[in-house]
Amino acid sequence: MNKKFQWDFWAWITLLSIVVFGLFLIYPLFSLFASAFEDASTGAFTMSNFTLFFERKYYYQSMINSFSVTACVTVLAVVIGTALAYFMTLFKVRGKNIVEICIIISLLSPPFIGAYSWILIGGRSGILTQWMASMGIDFPSIYGFAGILLVLTLKLYPFIYLYVAGAMKNIDSALIEAAESLGCSGIKKVVTIMLPLITPTILAGALMVFMNAMADFGTPMLIGEGFNVMPVMIYSEFINEVGDQANFAAAMAAIMVLITSTIFMLQKYVVNKKSFTMSSLRPLPVGEMKGIKNVIMHVCIYLLVALSMIPQMVVIYTSFLKTNGAIFVDGYSLDSYRTIFGSLGTAISNTYLFSTAAMAMIVFLGMTVAYLTTRKKSWLTDIIDTLTMFPYIIPGSVLGITLLLAFNDDPILLSGTAIIIIISLVIRRLPYTLRSSSAILYQLSPSLEEASISLGASPLKTFFKVTAVMMLPGVMSGAIISWITAINELSSSVILFTGATKTMSVAIYTEVIRASYGTAAALSTILTITTITAMVIFFKVSGRRDVTL
Repeated sequence: MNKKFQWDFWAWITLLSIVVFGLFLIYPLFSLFASAFEDASTGAFTMSNFTLFFERKYYYQSMINSFSVTACVTVLAVVIGTALAYFMTLFKVRGKNIVEICIIISLLSPPFIGAYSWILIGGRSGILTQWMASMGIDFPSIYGFAGILLVLTLKLYPFIYLYVAGAMKNIDSALIEAAESLGCSGIKKVVTIMLPLITPTILAGALMVFMNAMADFGTPMLIGEGFNVMPVMIYSEFINEVGDQANFAAAMAAIMVLITSTIFMLQKYVVNKKSFTMSSLRPLPVGEMKGIKNVIMHVCIYLLVALSMIPQMVVIYTSFLKTNGAIFVDGYSLDSYRTIFGSLGTAISNTYLFSTAAMAMIVFLGMTVAYLTTRKKSWLTDIIDTLTMFPYIIPGSVLGITLLLAFNDDPILLSGTAIIIIISLVIRRLPYTLRSSSAILYQLSPSLEEASISLGASPLKTFFKVTAVMMLPGVMSGAIISWITAINELSSSVILFTGATKTMSVAIYTEVIRASYGTAAALSTILTITTITAMVIFFKVSGRRDVTL
């Protein structure tokens, strides 16, 4: 039962949180929808922007394409991720820790690096394409639907793996033993007992995959080649800056927000109907597969992880190759690194500066908002808790457009500044820290805070001296994940950046578009090494060997 609302320090923090979310999330969304219904020439209310979208196949086909590729990616990711979690959890796998680290690295690396790497491998002048051509074999095109499906599936199946592996560790072995005693074994046991138990978790992971695949901009932009999807279409129309293109782009962005919101609410409804709590007194035993089955299992797992790590291995290798303009030539060189630390040095420094500034804000908001929504429940904090879900719903490219529409004029002019990019990073990556902060708060007894207050400490002092200190490991774990995803952010940054505020992700994207693959590889290598270093720090800070989503 909710406690009675009191006007104290936390009440002011509650109002501050509502103002922040209202100003930088709700108001931009309102600006988006207002622009979508506005005639570019007269400013009058109109439905023509939406009518144009659904009248012309060129436009509405992008929505069909988005659904088709996203649905296929989600299904494949669920199948691959669930199967991998099953074998990794229930059977001994040699090098399991290394395999899991590789899976996590492939998840946290930006998908457009995967697209760029597969261009180097299977593009028209790719290594594998040329090798197979020399043998008289035509290599299937990496461009279009198939390429997008390959890159996004290899990028996103780790979401399902991490979710399902965590759920399977909570299944009590007594349930399985009871089923076996009743004659249920083999595949029937998996389908009738284990699968229903982890279905809510699979749905939660599937939502993450669906949202990420639907919102991805870099992959279809680089290898789509005529297979237009909604984020690319929105970006293209918005930057066109001809006639009423900005209003039309806003209308498409509004449609995308409605689509993702509907999917999100549907998933929440299904999960709430099927959700339950599992408490594992005796975790499932880890068995050992023998014979040819064991060999096949290991080969499949290693092959999958190798495919997932190809982008990282390719960019690191190619970053040390000699280049002649946009062409790789024989020999090795550090020229690509000299170039990026010279002409693109600002992009590197901007990436770390913006992400670190965003992380500082995320830590403060993550701690205070998590405390409000778990310890100071009221109708106001319920509103805040609902608002924290919005970053899951809004694709990055759409968020970039909403912020530009909202803050492109007085009284708050932020477009073209570093502030607007930092704001977008905070909004997009805050949920990671919020989730970890809330999780650790639920594990801390309120009696510790009550004891501090009873000894004369103020609620504010108690929060910073007692609660915040105990929360810090969980908060920092989430903050590191937020920071890793922030340095890899492309979707919103590619719309918000200027020459002075370019980040590494944007620089990689522009270099690939220019076919400057050497410098793109060098920048990608720096991002990859930074991600691995941050993950090592995450494991040290959290004391864990896995990432909990």
